[in-house]
Amino acid sequence: MKRLLPLALAVAMLAAPAIAQAPPPAEERGLPMSALVNLPAKGSAKLTVSSPAFKAGGDIPFENTQYQGNKFPGLEWSKGPAATKSYAIIMQDTDGIRNNMPILHWTMFNIPAGTTKLDAGMTAPPAGSAYGPNIRAAAQPYMGPRTPAGPKHRYHFQVFALDTTVDAAKTYDEILAAMKDHVLASGEVIGLGQVDPSAPPRPAPAPTPATPPAN
Repeated sequence: MKRLLPLALAVAMLAAPAIAQAPPPAEERGLPMSALVNLPAKGSAKLTVSSPAFKAGGDIPFENTQYQGNKFPGLEWSKGPAATKSYAIIMQDTDGIRNNMPILHWTMFNIPAGTTKLDAGMTAPPAGSAYGPNIRAAAQPYMGPRTPAGPKHRYHFQVFALDTTVDAAKTYDEILAAMKDHVLASGEVIGLGQVDPSAPPRPAPAPTPATPPAN
C-alpha cells in the first residue's frame, strides 16, 4: 500500500513556486540615468512613498504586471512642502536598459497638490492630471513589468513634488526639461519584478522576407 504524504507537506509542495528567480544584480546599471538622480530636489525635503500591493523592496504581485492583468498596484505618498503646485510620477526599470536608458514604464504629471494617493486598479488619471509617455508612445496608461527570464528587476516608482505644472509632454526628455529646477521634494518605492513561470512563452517574431536580388 502506497504511503500518503502528510496534508501539510502536500499543500506546501503545491504552493511552492516552480522557479526561484535570482535577486537583482548588485550593479544597478540604469540608476545613474534614473529620474530621481537627474532631478534633485531644491531642498532636503523627502517624500515617503508606498504601495498597498507590495512592500518596499518586495515582489510586485503578478496581477500588477503584464503577465496577469496589468492592474495598477496603487500608490501613496506623504504631503509635499507648502509651495507644492503639482506632483509628477515616473516609473523606470533600472535593470532593463534600452537605448542606453532605463526602460520607461509609466509617467503621470499635473497631479493636483491636494492628491497624495492613487487607488489600486486606477484606470484614469485624477481630474486635472494626465498620463505622460512611456517607452511605447505618448500619453500611455500604467504599463506594469514584464520581466524577462533571469534575475529579478528593480522598478522605481518615483514621486516628485513640483512648484509648477507641466505643459503637455510627449517625450521623456520634455518631462525632464519641464521639471528641472522645479523639484521641491521627492521619494520612491522600489518593487521587484520577475518572470511568471506559468506564462506561455512569447511567440517568435516572424522571419524577415528575403530581399530579392536586383535585376
